[in-house]
Amino acid sequence: MLDWKQEYKERIVTADKAVSHIKDGNCVFSGQVSSFPKELEAALVRNKEQFRDVEIVQMFSLGEAPFCHPGLEKHFRYHTLYVAENTRSVMEEKRADFTPCYLHRIPELFRDNIIKLDVAMVQLSLPDENGYCSFGLNPECAKQAVASAKIVLAELNDQYPYVYGDNYVHISELDYIVEASYPLNQLIPPPITEIERRIGEHCAGLIQDGDTLQLGIGGVPNAVLASLTNKKDLGIHSEMFSDGVVDLVHAGVITGARKTLHKGKMVAAFLLGSKKLFDFVDHNEMVEMHPVDYVNHPLTIMKNENMVSINSCVEIDLAGQVASESIGSKQISGVGGQVDFVRGAALSPGGRSIIAMPSTARGGKISRIVPTLALGTYITTNRHDVEYIATEYGIVRLFGLSLRQRAEALISIAHPDFREELYKASLSMYYPGCMASRHV
Repeated sequence: MLDWKQEYKERIVTADKAVSHIKDGNCVFSGQVSSFPKELEAALVRNKEQFRDVEIVQMFSLGEAPFCHPGLEKHFRYHTLYVAENTRSVMEEKRADFTPCYLHRIPELFRDNIIKLDVAMVQLSLPDENGYCSFGLNPECAKQAVASAKIVLAELNDQYPYVYGDNYVHISELDYIVEASYPLNQLIPPPITEIERRIGEHCAGLIQDGDTLQLGIGGVPNAVLASLTNKKDLGIHSEMFSDGVVDLVHAGVITGARKTLHKGKMVAAFLLGSKKLFDFVDHNEMVEMHPVDYVNHPLTIMKNENMVSINSCVEIDLAGQVASESIGSKQISGVGGQVDFVRGAALSPGGRSIIAMPSTARGGKISRIVPTLALGTYITTNRHDVEYIATEYGIVRLFGLSLRQRAEALISIAHPDFREELYKASLSMYYPGCMASRHV
């Protein structure tokens, strides 16, 4: 049996040579977020004339989306499982495919050959002393893609963090290795706005010492984290986390000491943030990365007692239907982990789920709380699953409320400029003879 170091040397090729093993009509998975294999993707596009009808499957990536440039359609077909800012225009132009799927079930698409992968292209850390590379920031669905694909092209970046958990692949499982060295794409957190700060404070009011948190990315989750400096022994079990957790760990707020699953560990399926985050997780025994079919499965989530899920949305109607991934029928993102964690938190002893959003959009011109969702809007979290809703004007619990009571509760946290309009709409929707029992 070959020593792994010898295997490593024998499998090193250039990026151009590696992608030459991709054939016309192949289905190719490429890593995502900050973990996409930059050199391999560039080589594939650089050699585009060699390829016809190659399907690229990806969640989403930061920065440029090279396969989506106009004029490449005969060479590459882009198939996304989560529409991101850099691929929205491609979706609008109908030059890409989108498959809706709960995040925890995406690995199943590869495992069961519903999406049949011929090739997996991934970015990995350098190998450890036993020949294992880490998926680093993103085992999410990449680990299953590597297990399912016929050929694995691995880009080993010496600037890529090595992160513990169920997050490894051995050199022997990699067919071709490309050595690389470049900094990762970062997502720098923007300053927290006053509206986000108020929303964060309302959400923080529901968080107790010892709770385990799931938080997405953006201003609202960052504002929630900034409001938790007086809490103790918080835990993290989330499909992802970003820079906001780092300061709370250093401050002793996040310890995981009271977690009932992976005690003392911060658990996630992917990471997205700045170099500050990347340096924090590198060889940090407090951090464990696991595939998303484990992290996001509601039956896993529920094992965390006092699980608190906080997610955002685009809009919500007076019945409690939450739209988080589209504006009308225009797909602008994906379901992400929202429903996985809303349901997992509901099953958790002492669990809570919160949908948080600013009360208005477009500079205050439109209300995010609407009488009914527009025709064609895709519902992300349905009215039966929704529990708490927060805006800068407060937080209300919809679980257990009638439709009439839900409307009244939601109007109470709508922007004042739109409350009268929403109240009038609620009269015809929920009150006999358009007579209300009380004015909201």
